[in-house]
Amino acid sequence: MVLSDTDLDTLFRTARTPDRWSATPVSEDTLTALYGLLSLGPTSGNCQPGRFVFLQSPDSRERLRPALSAGNVDRVMTAPLTVIVAHDPLFFDKMNRLNDLPDVRSWFAADVALSEETALRNGTLAGAYLIMAARALGLDVLPMSGFDSFMVEDSFLAAQGWRANFLVSLGYADGVPEHPRAPRLGFDEACMVL
Repeated sequence: MVLSDTDLDTLFRTARTPDRWSATPVSEDTLTALYGLLSLGPTSGNCQPGRFVFLQSPDSRERLRPALSAGNVDRVMTAPLTVIVAHDPLFFDKMNRLNDLPDVRSWFAADVALSEETALRNGTLAGAYLIMAARALGLDVLPMSGFDSFMVEDSFLAAQGWRANFLVSLGYADGVPEHPRAPRLGFDEACMVL
């Protein structure tokens, strides 16, 4: 089945990074639905290393403020919430529950380089699924990488041992962006068919 043009517009063609946020909050039901959708995206061996910290309260976003680059402070502080997209380096501890191959946990537990690469790659995929699921649920999305990951990990993730990857502010845009969409590379510049 091919999605309708309206669906493709929502997910890609007319979706834009917001300039301003409305004050409309994102409900807990929406966050639950969001995770329900993104968790269905494929990962290697169903490893599911993606972890998500939803910073919704003003206090939690104030804790994030010192870790933000100057250009991202207003974007985060005015958003209804910001998600720390992270991954669990010890994702393999749950693998025997997620994959029925015999002793699949040992594949990763015995190879640090493989487990780190798998966690980062598949945790990043989960972050991309979050972006698409958010758009599908009518949310506007602002992904960003301008932050101090060590500060974020110390402040929010140390107890779990998770690693920060990127941030995504979520909410409902206040108006349409004032600037035109930035250019994209053409197929011949970015793709090869062999």
